[in-house]
Amino acid sequence: MNITLNDISIISSSDYSILFFRMTFVASIVIISMIAGKILSIYLMRALQDKMDRKQLSMLLKLMRYSFVFLVTVFFILPFMGLELSSLLVAGGVLGLILGIAGQSIVANLISGIFLTLERPIKIGDQVNIDNNAGVIEDITFVSTIIRTFDGLYVRVPNDKVFLNNITNYAANVARRFEYVIGITYDSDADKAIGMIKGIIDDDPIAFKNPTPTVFVDKLDDNGVNIFVRIWAPSTEWYSVKTRLLWIIKKTLEENGIKIALPQRTLWFANSMPANPVESGENDCSIFSHH
Repeated sequence: MNITLNDISIISSSDYSILFFRMTFVASIVIISMIAGKILSIYLMRALQDKMDRKQLSMLLKLMRYSFVFLVTVFFILPFMGLELSSLLVAGGVLGLILGIAGQSIVANLISGIFLTLERPIKIGDQVNIDNNAGVIEDITFVSTIIRTFDGLYVRVPNDKVFLNNITNYAANVARRFEYVIGITYDSDADKAIGMIKGIIDDDPIAFKNPTPTVFVDKLDDNGVNIFVRIWAPSTEWYSVKTRLLWIIKKTLEENGIKIALPQRTLWFANSMPANPVESGENDCSIFSHH
């Protein structure tokens, strides 16, 4: 027999058993849904604990657990109490449509934030470049990502832009390579310069020896010989290693008689040139070497 709330106007002694049954059923559904939600949250915590921040994971699990209990309550208890779900679904659909249009960007940021926490292309402390914002990740929430730029600015980037834009993560890999192009004059000893540069790199305690750094003559330029240098260093230390080694290389080369090539130009003044400058011994031709 199907008994609805409208059929119960006065609770008599014969109706106590029905009321007790309903209360027991409702309590059982709530308890079972809470236990199932707890089991689901434990399973998800084990699966996601290495992929998400602990604070954000806790918030996500609570949201999912409460949502699960609410949905079970709506779809099991309300029909048992005699309430039709069709009217609730229509009202919920209209309300969802209104909220979806009004908060489209918020929903997009929220979904993007969930995908970012699951995929983890970035994490707090990484040096990144996102949408032309280069800096260090300060915080990642479900709605936005906070970047502290290298010049100290606070930038809040919505997660949908983070998720849809190219992400350059400078710290994702353990090692990072940097390069120099060092020009020396033609009268300098290139083999000696290459040997000194390799020695400087080998003596540095932070620069990697594997992958092996490479030093070679890359180009015979107009102004000198270009020596190309490739060095690997830890991603967290690459910038300090790059600036320090460049200065050490410059000083060492100069101290050992290796001249750094400078741009040079030779200017001829045609109106003061003799007819045959090779045979003429006069100083009518003025030649200037400009550095």
